[in-house]
Amino acid sequence: MGGLTPLSCSDFPGALSAVIFCQGCPWRCGYCHNPHLLPARGPRQMTWDGVRKFLLRRRGLLDAVVFSGGEPTLQAALPHAVGEVRALGFKVGLHTAGMFPLKLKRWLALLDWIGMDIKAPFEDYERITGVPGSGARASASARLILASGIAYEFRTTVHSALLSQPQLMRIGEQLAQLGARCYAIQEFRARGADPDRLPRQAHLPVREKDCRSTLSGLFDKLDVRAAAA
Repeated sequence: MGGLTPLSCSDFPGALSAVIFCQGCPWRCGYCHNPHLLPARGPRQMTWDGVRKFLLRRRGLLDAVVFSGGEPTLQAALPHAVGEVRALGFKVGLHTAGMFPLKLKRWLALLDWIGMDIKAPFEDYERITGVPGSGARASASARLILASGIAYEFRTTVHSALLSQPQLMRIGEQLAQLGARCYAIQEFRARGADPDRLPRQAHLPVREKDCRSTLSGLFDKLDVRAAAA
């Protein structure tokens, strides 16, 4: 485990949650604000036993536990950890980029909520992730989530140097065509991102009236979020 946030009001909708950060991610998105979680091993390692003891003390105080990253589905032990969390009485959420659809298909039934990051129009994923075929994997995962009936959110982090207004609208159209009804657009957060790959400042295209109006018409719920501090 690469880290733990003891209390969050924003990582599981409508619930107080703890967030467990899993170490390791095979994609290399330039705006990643947790680059210390990308390698298989990081500078701050937590044992699962330590996390479980923490959660034991939080029963009755927290509603949910969210597995984030890095990429949590990279971890073969994730189903076991989720089972232990559920046994303690917590709901379980997952943050994922959908890079392992076959694993996701097997594990969706274990979850109460899932948030999936959509990086770009599916045909343009490699430009963001640096990995060939990543768009096909993400598309397959999005379809699985929608078919599962699980509560979900698709969301896109936007840096104007990476995603233009037409590209952002293309993402919205693709998700709507798949049947998604819930979408969130969040502003790039400079903290942690590689300044050699991206300018520190960026604008959010969805703030432009025509873009927001078009996207709002595609979804039952559209959230636009400013960068966190």
